[in-house]
Amino acid sequence: MPHLLELFVDSYFIEKKKRLRQCLQEPLDCGPVFHFSEPWEGLLSGYCTVLEDPLDGYFKLYYRGLSDGNLECSDGEVTCLALSHNGVEWFRPNLGLHKWLNRKSTNIILANNTPDSHNFTPFLDSSPTTLSHQRYKALAGVAPSGLNAYFSADGINWTNPYSKPVLTTGMFDSQNVAFWSSSEQKYVCFMRTWTGEGFSGIRTISRSTSTDFSSWTVPRRMSFGRIPLEHLYTNQTQPYPRAQQIYIGLAARFMPERQVITTEEALELSVDPSYYRDCSDVVLITSRGGNRYHRAVRQAFLKPGIGLENWVSRTNFPALGFIHTKPDEISFYMNKNYAQPNAYLSRFSFPLDRLGYLEASDSYGELITKSIPISSQDDLHLNLSTSAAGSCFVALLDENDATVSQFDMSSCLELIGNELSKPVRWLSSNGVSLRIGDSGLSSVKLHIRLLDARLFAFSLCSTDR
Repeated sequence: MPHLLELFVDSYFIEKKKRLRQCLQEPLDCGPVFHFSEPWEGLLSGYCTVLEDPLDGYFKLYYRGLSDGNLECSDGEVTCLALSHNGVEWFRPNLGLHKWLNRKSTNIILANNTPDSHNFTPFLDSSPTTLSHQRYKALAGVAPSGLNAYFSADGINWTNPYSKPVLTTGMFDSQNVAFWSSSEQKYVCFMRTWTGEGFSGIRTISRSTSTDFSSWTVPRRMSFGRIPLEHLYTNQTQPYPRAQQIYIGLAARFMPERQVITTEEALELSVDPSYYRDCSDVVLITSRGGNRYHRAVRQAFLKPGIGLENWVSRTNFPALGFIHTKPDEISFYMNKNYAQPNAYLSRFSFPLDRLGYLEASDSYGELITKSIPISSQDDLHLNLSTSAAGSCFVALLDENDATVSQFDMSSCLELIGNELSKPVRWLSSNGVSLRIGDSGLSSVKLHIRLLDARLFAFSLCSTDR
């Protein structure tokens, strides 16, 4: 595991670039992994969260069960749990906590809990001071009731220890996601708010913080810079698992009244009558703390697929959570066929640390990073891909932007290939292979030259000398 990993999903480490295009990776659609087929689930199941618990070895899928839109924010909603050993094959544990009509064995973990089962959203608390019976935490609720806090030791049996909501300023009418931020050393919550009074204006995101999960700051609306506001239905903001300083949001971009399918086509799909006059896709937003989101690329991260079933309201909503399904693969999940009888969850994947990239075409592109702190034990690795004719070279610059002796482009061994972690080496005049830690500096800038290549990330790893 590198002690510093930076992904090119934003411009945080970019000081200058020339003839480089910033792009987003296109995830691989791995197909359905879970159908909402039980009577207590149904066509309006959603607001999914996927976690990996290292103690019991399970991947855990939390979701709302709802079969009838007329029962929203009523006891017709339940919170359910599915388990997996690999993130691909899922099963419903027979928990026996709550029955459904004549069924005693169900996977329901919360019932008769209006309105908290509408959008119950848990996380595993990574705070070094968290107590064992509070390893899992969750927020749930809508306006006007506010967000209630829940604790659990195992992610199955939950309690609400407080007599009142912990957050009341907001509309909260979708998933409201919280986590412990190791970079900010506090709890952070990204919640649903609107730009107007009540449910008016544009669906957007606000942020609140807490040191103890019970007392929260007054929420402040997130800024998107100069980008015009768009309806963001869910934000799904989370620390990237291998680079916790970067918060990645897979936000559901909602296009109200942008109708694609006709009433006749909706009838053929058996879509709930309230859910076919809009459409949605997924955009990628990032943050590094504070009240600012960044969108390096404004195009959609995931577009609706082929088939009219992908163009109904509130389908294509991503679940919260990135998980390792293979050592070199990260997966996330998305609701598909929402408000249709065959509603399901689909898995998407991308190669390790390849969410975004800088791309050079058939002429050389140049990148100069901001200053990076290094130590004498550091080894520089690049996550990159080149064509057979492409290449990558790296030089080191000091604080005055002067090339560091013996670490210039001509001394760099050419980098060719498609590798998730390719070490960078320089050859000294006497034939010694040098690493970044041999520069003798405490910080450097990277000057990277690319030809017909993509650069996804760089990392620093400590090595024995």
